[in-house]
Amino acid sequence: MPRNSESKRDRFVRLAEARTNKILDMLQLLGNCSSKANYDYTDEDVKQIFGAIEKELKNTKNKFLGIEQKSERFTLK
Repeated sequence: MPRNSESKRDRFVRLAEARTNKILDMLQLLGNCSSKANYDYTDEDVKQIFGAIEKELKNTKNKFLGIEQKSERFTLK
């Protein structure tokens, strides 16, 4: 079935699965940074990283509930 004749549901499923799996892959890659043998980071760094992830996760969930919020780019301070 050509994509232009794809139903809205089929398009959602295809994109949502691909994008969710991409996010899961990126989280696994981020987990690779946890090796103290290879990287130097502080508890504050970890708090900032996961605070940003949790904030964006909440913002994204809210979009599905019809509540729009501004997203921000992450930088360690």
